[in-house]
Amino acid sequence: MTSQTTRTAASVLAEAAATAGFAPSVHNTQPWRWRVLPDALELYAVPERKLLSIDPAARLLTVSVGAALHHAVVALAALGYTAEVARFDGPELLARITLGEPCEITPAAMRRVQYLRTRHTDRRPTRDEAVAPADLTALQRIVSDHGVHLHLLVDDQVYELAAAAGRAAEVEARDPFVAHELEFWKAKTLPAGSLPEAPVRSTVPNRDFGEHGRLPIGEGHDNLASYGVIFGHDDEPETWLRAGEALSAAWLAAAERGVGVLPLSGVIEVDVTRAALRTTLAELGYPYLVVRLGLPDTDHAGPPATPRIPAAQLIDTSAVI
Repeated sequence: MTSQTTRTAASVLAEAAATAGFAPSVHNTQPWRWRVLPDALELYAVPERKLLSIDPAARLLTVSVGAALHHAVVALAALGYTAEVARFDGPELLARITLGEPCEITPAAMRRVQYLRTRHTDRRPTRDEAVAPADLTALQRIVSDHGVHLHLLVDDQVYELAAAAGRAAEVEARDPFVAHELEFWKAKTLPAGSLPEAPVRSTVPNRDFGEHGRLPIGEGHDNLASYGVIFGHDDEPETWLRAGEALSAAWLAAAERGVGVLPLSGVIEVDVTRAALRTTLAELGYPYLVVRLGLPDTDHAGPPATPRIPAAQLIDTSAVI
């Protein structure tokens, strides 16, 4: 085990912030900024990377920042430290991490960092094989551990989701501001190798980026994929942040189990379809994100890593230099 006594707290926290750069985010906007202090790590939302037309309330931005927060905590565990997290309502300062007690660097902690670095969004159809019920139950438990919930949709609810996703796509296709925003971020952060080479056959439509890419797809149709909704009991920023932490934790656990995760944010981006999704939940809570859970195509190479903003642009170390 590496020694925790030879490094300053600031250097450990800066390394965790750099590792958090691998976190998933809405349209790969990476809308966060870290400030390293001598004894703490502050996490801020970046308004300049907010999707003004797609995400005016900053709900998906905050979920994305929550994923980065959890990634940093995972990184600290692999460096031999527990993390103490304070959460805030923002609008920009959303969390502060301080180092807790040193802890043993376990093989499980190291594996999580490995999956953190290799995790990716795969838009291809899933294999015609269902995810094991035990794995789905485990993911639900992990999400609940973070103060929100994962509701797995039954057949009729999947069809309701499909209708809502289709309607959301139609609404956004008619909005030139949304189209401009999507085109800007697609060109900036989404390589052609990440887009399927042909239309995806799926019960719930994926986002239409207006073009095909170079990613080969298999014969699957998503028939045996599972769909879930991450939701909470209020629609407030701190709970959105926790939803992002839950998404990160569940995604890393899914990767370890060989389960692919595809976030589907379109239905959340449109007010009327987000409300319809809440009705599907029997108004148990407020939906923050839809995810497809399935077994990925193993007959073809997966998508390449998406571009990441250089750590120097995401981490402010001026207070410790």
